Amino acid sequence: MSDTPFTLPPTVDTLLHRMGIEITHVDADGATGTMPVSGNTQPYGLLHGGASATLAETLGSLAATAHAGAGRAAVGIELNATHHRSARAGTVVGTARALHRGRSLATYEVVVEDDEGRRLCTARLTCMLIDAPA
Repeated sequence: MSDTPFTLPPTVDTLLHRMGIEITHVDADGATGTMPVSGNTQPYGLLHGGASATLAETLGSLAATAHAGAGRAAVGIELNATHHRSARAGTVVGTARALHRGRSLATYEVVVEDDEGRRLCTARLTCMLIDAPA
């Protein structure tokens, strides 16, 4: 839908900022980003499943917004995540890949891997594409 380059909005005072998520690439086909394990763990010291889901929804939503184009926005309407293994340290990398890019819906598969390239989580996000709020 859009060939316009995507510009990431400011992330200060957002969940991305609080969790240390860094976006490294965004286009309509997908997005990549990193997140530290430290500070994003559950009480037992393992990467929190909600942190992986947050990374997944962030990457999929940004890619869907790039697909939607100027004057439009993407809002998540369904997210599921399967957690395959845990991480206790390091940085995780998330990679979103488009599965469907339509006029009103976009779906992305997001894989979260550890520093050694082992799959920690597989998620799928579907976004509704809407006119951007004024």
